[in-house]
Amino acid sequence: MKKISVIFILPDLETGGAERIVTTIANHLSRDRFEPKILLLRKQGGYLSLLKEDVEIIDVKTERIRHSLKPILREIYRRKPDIVFSGFGEVNAYLSLFIKIFPKTKFIARETNVVSEHVTRKEIKFFYNFYNNYQRIIAQSDDMKKDLITHFNIKKHKIVKINNPVDFDFIDAKLKTSVRPESFRHNYKNIVAIGNLSARKGFDNLLKVFSRLKNENILLHILGDGKDREMLHQMKDFLGLDQVIFHGKQENPYQFLKHADLFILSSRYEGFPNVLLEAGACGTYSLANNCPGGINEIIQDGINGEIADIENHEGFAQKIIDVLHQSYERDSIKNSIQSRFSKNIILNEYEKVLLDLMK
Repeated sequence: MKKISVIFILPDLETGGAERIVTTIANHLSRDRFEPKILLLRKQGGYLSLLKEDVEIIDVKTERIRHSLKPILREIYRRKPDIVFSGFGEVNAYLSLFIKIFPKTKFIARETNVVSEHVTRKEIKFFYNFYNNYQRIIAQSDDMKKDLITHFNIKKHKIVKINNPVDFDFIDAKLKTSVRPESFRHNYKNIVAIGNLSARKGFDNLLKVFSRLKNENILLHILGDGKDREMLHQMKDFLGLDQVIFHGKQENPYQFLKHADLFILSSRYEGFPNVLLEAGACGTYSLANNCPGGINEIIQDGINGEIADIENHEGFAQKIIDVLHQSYERDSIKNSIQSRFSKNIILNEYEKVLLDLMK
């Protein structure tokens, strides 16, 4: 039986959510049925070392996404894959205009965020007029699916909702070598937040919340880097938040999650936040902002976390105190995530989409 050739497209394999998902899918697709390759605009990133050897990397050596369209189209024309799976919003948008020139190839777009919140540039929004050219569009959450239908007139039958998977084997391997971070103080409650330091992740609101918690024995550990780094550091200093520690990007964030007393997701919007899943996989309770992006699909109230409005800084601060005074069953938290989002469950859904396209 001829194997189905699939080319996944990403800018790179830096350690982000979309990159993690595509790496997981490419590594674990059935080799009896599929032949996965990954086309990168630039061959770099921490997940390169995690790829299985039989996953071919196609490096088009292009620094900017806006210059990537021609080399991407050239590779599709040359290789004639059965399926092209584009996993990054901006590339998805550009590619949509050209799908019809490849009638024998099926195209899938995997969205990474609630599009109407995330895409603000008019020149990119224009391409969403051609989004129905995709044979399938994968939304990670009901919020994303509704957004695509309401704001971009995507045909309902083209959208498939598939939540993100959690690779428990990968996380458990990382946790075997993990130790309690030195920055965690034993006489304090240690709270962890992780994400790109950008407006979307809402760390400015989180700092305002912590300005209400100066008299509590609570430390906030923020992991990540990004364009708002300097602004957030200045905000921390201005508010006098000695109990907030910026750690930058961490190779093993799971040791922070495992030993945390609480994980906080402060985002203004999401797609389907991997870090919220990973916190649960580490057995850590979560407090999440009530934002679009599948939060209410992940959080089971009182079991693996709670949802509150972070714009209400006083109320959110009080919620943090209340949650830290409770105790939670780590095994129940893990099971809440594993029973719904384990790698095997989600990968079966991806394989079904790919196989259905080839019928």
